Amino acid sequence: MRLLVIILLALLTLPSTAMAAGKMDWHRVDAWPDKYDSYFRKYTKRYFGPYFDWRWFKAQAIAESGLDPDAKSQVGAQGLMQIMPATYQEISKDNPHFVNLDDPRWNVAAGIFYNRKLYRKWTTPPPGTERLYFAFGSYNAGYGTILKAARQTGDVAERWDEVAPHAPSQTRHYVRRIKKLMNPELAP
Repeated sequence: MRLLVIILLALLTLPSTAMAAGKMDWHRVDAWPDKYDSYFRKYTKRYFGPYFDWRWFKAQAIAESGLDPDAKSQVGAQGLMQIMPATYQEISKDNPHFVNLDDPRWNVAAGIFYNRKLYRKWTTPPPGTERLYFAFGSYNAGYGTILKAARQTGDVAERWDEVAPHAPSQTRHYVRRIKKLMNPELAP
């Protein structure tokens, strides 16, 4: 009987052990850890308004770093939102109160601020998720790269699906991953 209780307890703690080991089911929004939610909520509200779903930017951080505040890419991008130090310096000119790229709070704030900047550059997709996909693509590949991809469609592109075939492969997968994190049924 005692062995059965131990086995049952081990099975019940398995999901938390798997999450601690980094084997999380990222495709279940309700399973995402909530450690940085206050930052995502606060800065989404500040830069996108109170009705914008902050989880989009958390999904982006999951795609970028797996929510690892100490993540560093091979090219030098840092933190939860994987921001390049030069981009952070540019962002800090408009936001001198953003103290430190390595601090999760300021990393998230800078990432969401930068997303807003990119979101506002796109005027052809109507406001909403399509424009957000263009911003995410620009965050990953650069605004100029996605603008060039959009121009290859021949018309004024209003949907990410029209532009994606002309975008870099890594960027297509990046945007698809964010979409899938937010809604697994949305992305193939």
